[in-house]
Amino acid sequence: MSQQLEVFARGTEMLVSDEELARKLAREAPLRIKFGCDPSAPDLHLGHTVPLEKLRQLQELGHTIIFLIGDFTAMIGDPTGRSKTRPALSREQVRANAQTYVDQVGAVLDSGRAEIRFNSEWMDPMSAADLVRLASHQPVARMLERDDFRTRFQGGTSIAIHEFLYPLVQAYDSVALEADVEVGGTDQTFNLLLGREIQRAHGQEPQVVLTLPLLEGTDGEDKMSKSLGNSIGIHEAPEEMYGKVMSIPDALLPRWIGLLAPPSWGLDGAAAELAAGTAHPRDVKARLAAAVAERFHGAGAGQRAAEHFDRLFRRHEAPEDLETVELPAEAGGGAGIVAAIAAAGFAPSRKEARRLIEQGGVRLDQDRVGSVDARLAAGEHVLQVGKRRFARIVVK
Repeated sequence: MSQQLEVFARGTEMLVSDEELARKLAREAPLRIKFGCDPSAPDLHLGHTVPLEKLRQLQELGHTIIFLIGDFTAMIGDPTGRSKTRPALSREQVRANAQTYVDQVGAVLDSGRAEIRFNSEWMDPMSAADLVRLASHQPVARMLERDDFRTRFQGGTSIAIHEFLYPLVQAYDSVALEADVEVGGTDQTFNLLLGREIQRAHGQEPQVVLTLPLLEGTDGEDKMSKSLGNSIGIHEAPEEMYGKVMSIPDALLPRWIGLLAPPSWGLDGAAAELAAGTAHPRDVKARLAAAVAERFHGAGAGQRAAEHFDRLFRRHEAPEDLETVELPAEAGGGAGIVAAIAAAGFAPSRKEARRLIEQGGVRLDQDRVGSVDARLAAGEHVLQVGKRRFARIVVK
């Protein structure tokens, strides 16, 4: 049992409580371990893999992992860390996003041995009277102890009534699933502890709460989030994954290695090498970037992604497998650069294409484009927008 306790505790921020966990493990029956994830955006990202990796370790100990997809709570919108009410998602949006989670969770967990559940299973049939009874278990003053709610209340920012329901529904999920343990990020601490209270109110033994640190996004400031544009999706192309890892601030490297890299990646000593000044951050990033690409795309993906990165950013060459876009010559000869950007799919509108040019983010045959009126002569050209988007433009 001591070995199991060590696995549970390794890398955690908070464990409530050691004594309760020991009592549950002493029964020598598999524990029901819950992790919830709202499909508020499509695709899982590297930030999700921190708790998923912990769940995989616990799954290997023989425990039952419940990957809960919050399709009902996603329609409410998690208020955690928000300075204003989230926009509501339709059921169709949530279902589409949820399917990507079902497809992708197997990249980390043995999904064949896990329970994949949706909280609409018990929330959709719940009556208005049931919801009122659930809401009766928490006073408003208790809800306002949450940092985000308190800050908004004190600042005079609106808090919609339905936002108070979010932590209650997440807590009730633990009742419906009879969870022994709930795993989550440190930003979910209030909701996870509330789960213990709601379980007690329903006559259940309270769940053990295990929180894990949050992975910062590629900007090095906020937690990784698709909505903040600082995430790396686990199903992104290996070249994209590699390039994004290479873009993270140097100061973030030790933390990313600590949270993302298991011993099998061979990066255990990298943080110490960085601290001692015996390794260059760029070289360590390259090792981490290759390992991330291989983790989700298989052997050889890291090497191919590294070669692609070197070709683009060290030798400043275009990729080998460029998509070809053909454009007819316009009256007067050639084709406009704005039309080329739009035809390549690099901007949703001509207005956005002009903005990219004005910001200096467009190159044609390696030369920066300085005017929205620039034209492409008849023949082949290499168009680059941003750091990693390339196309071969053929003007006929």
